[in-house]
Amino acid sequence: MSRRRIGFWYRFAAVLAKPPLVVLFKRDWRGMEHIPEEGGFITVVNHNSYLDPLSYAHYQYNTGRVPRFLAKDSLFKGGFVGAVMRGTGQIPVYRETADAVSAFRAAVEAIDKGECVAFYPEGTLTRDPDMWPMEGKTGAARVALITGAPVIPVAQWGANEAVPPYAGIKKVRFFPRRTLKVLAGPPVDLSRFYDREPTAELLREVTDVIMDAITQLLAEVRGEPAPAQRYERRRVLAQGRRGPAAKAVAGGGPAARDAGEEEAAGRRTVGRAAAEGEIA
Repeated sequence: MSRRRIGFWYRFAAVLAKPPLVVLFKRDWRGMEHIPEEGGFITVVNHNSYLDPLSYAHYQYNTGRVPRFLAKDSLFKGGFVGAVMRGTGQIPVYRETADAVSAFRAAVEAIDKGECVAFYPEGTLTRDPDMWPMEGKTGAARVALITGAPVIPVAQWGANEAVPPYAGIKKVRFFPRRTLKVLAGPPVDLSRFYDREPTAELLREVTDVIMDAITQLLAEVRGEPAPAQRYERRRVLAQGRRGPAAKAVAGGGPAARDAGEEEAAGRRTVGRAAAEGEIA
């Protein structure tokens, strides 16, 4: 099987989701030529709004290669949303359980069948106060090394301006119309990692290369330079136990901007990767 058919459920979801997206948003879509026409592949996408999965799915749906997302298992439990998630073939993630590894097995199987699996490598909405990609988890790197499939970095911006992350309903603003910007880049070059033992250190290195590629694309989309250091959520959370400033940073939002010292401590240096040519 060289590619997955779109199928009834995906088309049904598109019929429901596309009209409001078209009405409420303008679009600036670039880089579709980098989405493979055949064969299995991985996309890695930044995450800055509860709305951006729909924005990104709309973008990739229009390429004819629909993505299978890894999503928390609670979304699959009954109701209309659960039916759509199951019908469109999304992959449930059972966090902190014995079944957690099943998501990665399903991702590998899907790619081997010629499908696309979409990862949000950050694992959650970014906590970076300026909404740059934060430190990534190693799941996408692990699947990439097992399958050898192309890894396509994708940056998106705009959904967060209408539906900010971690904001209440009063912060939602659909007008004036925002522009949903999505940019896919060429495959990340991971060839130098394929014949090496997949240690924790190697997976972290591969993940950093992937996150660098996403960040570089997002800088292009936003038209501004990315920060020299990457936000590291675990470090900020640990420091948050020492005072309210770090807690404000960890929580994001306007208060985070007033906590510059803790924000800087929460980022992870990426200059070394750039100097060594690790940014795709």
